Amino acid sequence: MNEIQLKYGCNPNQKPSRIFMEDGSELPVTVLNGKPGYINFLDALNGWQLVKELKEATGLPAATSFKHVSPAGAAVGLPLPETLAKIYWVDDLGELSPLACAYARARGADRMSSFGDFISLSDVCDVDTARLIKREVSDGVIAPGYTPEALEILKQKKKGNYNVIQIDPDYRPAEIERKQVYGVTFEQGRNELCVDEKLLSNVVTENQDIPEAALIDMKIALITLKYTQSNSVCYVKDGQAIGIGAGQQSRIHCTRLAGNKADNWFLRQSPQVLSLQFKEGLGRADRDNAIDVYMSDDYMDVLADGIWENTFAVKPPVFTREERQEWLKNLSGVTLGSDAFFPFSDNIDRARRSGVKYVVQPGGSVRDDAVIDACNRYGMAMVFTGIRLFHH
Repeated sequence: MNEIQLKYGCNPNQKPSRIFMEDGSELPVTVLNGKPGYINFLDALNGWQLVKELKEATGLPAATSFKHVSPAGAAVGLPLPETLAKIYWVDDLGELSPLACAYARARGADRMSSFGDFISLSDVCDVDTARLIKREVSDGVIAPGYTPEALEILKQKKKGNYNVIQIDPDYRPAEIERKQVYGVTFEQGRNELCVDEKLLSNVVTENQDIPEAALIDMKIALITLKYTQSNSVCYVKDGQAIGIGAGQQSRIHCTRLAGNKADNWFLRQSPQVLSLQFKEGLGRADRDNAIDVYMSDDYMDVLADGIWENTFAVKPPVFTREERQEWLKNLSGVTLGSDAFFPFSDNIDRARRSGVKYVVQPGGSVRDDAVIDACNRYGMAMVFTGIRLFHH
């Protein structure tokens, strides 16, 4: 078909609504289950581009967890260490396929933001990935295909109404893209930038040592930023985004927001959090919310007498600010990517506190020297790509 009628647009009062091919050709997507909406398709098509490019750039299966047209997480399918499996609530599922590992990482980096996500998968969805998806609160999934067993598992979700979309992996859009705002048509060439080793070759710092794993993380950061609402920055470690700051007017606010998310990701791996004993039957989302508060300065909201009993089987000790800061000193080897240049070195100062060792950004600021000096002061290696990655 070349058109799908939708219930409504971004909001229920925005009718009529549809997706269609202006040239009359067939849509590259097929709805296998459910009734995806306007925002679902925006998330699905942006997310598909992201994971498709991640797979092409790294050779690894990729997944992303989208919310409101920006990724909450993105990752490639590297094996899950025991600690990550535990904090992502998948340690009971046994050994997972590479694609399932990719989604567990994408979902697990920022589980609060990923709640109710739309999932994009680079590869045919297998049973392991479908089992993982079935137990999470999610709006839908897009993939190039589904094994019969995986599709049956997904069709059972949301009382049979879970959105399952299949996309033609060979589809190539036109080189020119258009959209309308207030009746005015905008036109531009598609952003077909290839994120490869050549793009990452201009190392501008005294530290020139960027290992292969960090180069992969740089690719993940840049491709994630390519499909994140600007301004945006992305912290990446060991094949997955661990903090994404999207849609902020100031770059330092992006850096702080994403850095705080990266810190929370690492704090979840601390002995204080891993030893929490939750009340039997408490759902994953409730556990996630409780952990988030427990790790903050508002910890008494879950530890006060008469309240902690609703969440914990045993009252945990306070995770003090000093203890949190001491644990965060162990975070290292993180990559920071930015969709545009850093205008001030305060971004580097903040990034250092979240274990950043490698930086990738376009460069081109009148204060590039100050940013380079800050990286040299902290022993960081920084790449200038010369390419901006704004996305709106």
